[in-house]
Amino acid sequence: MRELTVAILAGGKSARMGSDKARACLLGRPLLEHVVARLHGLGREIILITNTPNDHAHLGLPMFGDILPGKGPLGGIYTAVSYAAGQPVLVVAGDMPFLNRDLLRYMIDLTPGFDVVVPRLCGRPEGLHAIYGKGCLDPIRARLERDRLKVIGFYDNVRVRYVDEAEIDRFDPDNRSFLNINTTAALKAARRM
Repeated sequence: MRELTVAILAGGKSARMGSDKARACLLGRPLLEHVVARLHGLGREIILITNTPNDHAHLGLPMFGDILPGKGPLGGIYTAVSYAAGQPVLVVAGDMPFLNRDLLRYMIDLTPGFDVVVPRLCGRPEGLHAIYGKGCLDPIRARLERDRLKVIGFYDNVRVRYVDEAEIDRFDPDNRSFLNINTTAALKAARRM
């Protein structure tokens, strides 16, 4: 979808990693660079949501800080959808180096008629591997203003298309797309893959 914007959330605190996970090295490159490479060409632009733009300036991507600081991933989604030049917005976490392009394309094709397209594993939506439209902005803002920060908390107020395991398995039977590297143990495991 030509008008799609791809947004990478790279503003986490990396508390479990002990250092900036976006800069953690995997196969000779920072983790965030793997994510950018997997997403290249999927939409009209790739934007980075970060409150530390100097750390990622070498990527040459448009960068935006949180509109409402301190609101976690839901605040990052709100910022991404607000600033995106294209719509809808594919939002992924910056610590997911094994994103599956075929699965993402499949999800993109499902967007007409929905505000959210989100994979669901074991009954749990993967809200940081999902596509959001402008119709999400008001419901998200209402939750942010009340400090109700659960990423999927606003889903009851929008049109959601869940992508369930049978669909996911056609593209990613091992569910590697959803592996996020947020601990040193996870990083070591990823290096072995």
